[in-house]
Amino acid sequence: MKLGIERLIEEPALRKPLAGRRVALLAHPASVTRDLTHSLDALAALSGVRLSAALGPQHGLRGDKQDNMIESPDYLDPVHHIPVFSLYGAVRRPTAAMMDSFDVLLVDLQDLGCRIYTFITTLRYVLEEAASKRKAVWVLDRPNPAGRPVEGLRLRPGQESFVGAGALPMRHGLTMGELARWFVATLRLDVDCQVVQMQGWQPQAAPGYGWPLRERTWVNPSPNAPNLWMARCYAGAVMVEGTTLSEGRGTTRPLELLGAPDLDVAALLAQMRLLAPAWLRGCRLRPCWFEPTFHKHAGKLCAGFQVHVEDAACYDHEAFRPWRLFALAFKALRSLRSDYPLWRDFPYEYEHGRLAIDVINGGELLRRWVDDPAATPADLDALADSDEAAWRAERQQVLLY
Repeated sequence: MKLGIERLIEEPALRKPLAGRRVALLAHPASVTRDLTHSLDALAALSGVRLSAALGPQHGLRGDKQDNMIESPDYLDPVHHIPVFSLYGAVRRPTAAMMDSFDVLLVDLQDLGCRIYTFITTLRYVLEEAASKRKAVWVLDRPNPAGRPVEGLRLRPGQESFVGAGALPMRHGLTMGELARWFVATLRLDVDCQVVQMQGWQPQAAPGYGWPLRERTWVNPSPNAPNLWMARCYAGAVMVEGTTLSEGRGTTRPLELLGAPDLDVAALLAQMRLLAPAWLRGCRLRPCWFEPTFHKHAGKLCAGFQVHVEDAACYDHEAFRPWRLFALAFKALRSLRSDYPLWRDFPYEYEHGRLAIDVINGGELLRRWVDDPAATPADLDALADSDEAAWRAERQQVLLY
């Protein structure tokens, strides 16, 4: 298969409209070609492409920041001698000065296929600013490693944030190019937006189911996205960030874990199986112990479980529903220990006045379901099934593959 960046490099006809125009690149550490050359370096080596600036999203152009809410500064690239602007520093939206530095913005970001991933919001912001400043945006498309499945509640009106760019479900099943098309359509943007499509992407093909496993090297798009397995779990595991439980940050398997020093894991797993056995399909849960070296419960031994989706013998791509799986873990814990201090209260991604779990889920419905002793898995299914069906129908208009 070929990525959008590779087609742009290999096909001079695709680059022809860039002649004589100032070109900027929005990229991160996973913005690499097949031979692992960073896209900025690959574009700089092309004759006829005039690189005038680069932009970095959360965690930076080169991936310099480990945790969330750690900002990156602007700087001058020491190799290419162009300004590198941070879209996760003093500002989240590109400023007028940033927009004035280019005529065409190339967006080459590896996504994880989850609404919460901030690169989606950055994409929306640059499209909106490009529309207002009459700039062009070209999205160099990349695979959605989580594939095409859809899961989760859609973000509710008025709940937009930097981790909620629009009325997407938690697991949306689109590529960045397709997301750009959806933003342009739903926001009614008058913008020159083009997608340089991939060739040969097969999102339903085993064993990668979205990621070209055995064909492509995985490079972390953010520091705590170390492998494909994390990407598969992320649409559920990211909700643990809004709780007092550890999601495994500070370990070598972040966002595949759930745990805390005071959990009775055997009882938790038994309660999960009792409440909604179907929600545990498609993966294997392994009781384990881990000690985070930083972040929540740093230096404390945590009891928990790891979600295993790497083994073809246990992983079922269509059956695995990570959002329901982690929601079920919260529900089981609440039913076992009604007074457990589950929800973490802190300004998540600079959102004040809302619980982090509500910011993550794009509304209060998930938390209220967990906390309501009378609410059943069937109740959450009814809410999510409706949202998921509506989204599958809506996204048809923007699919490219």
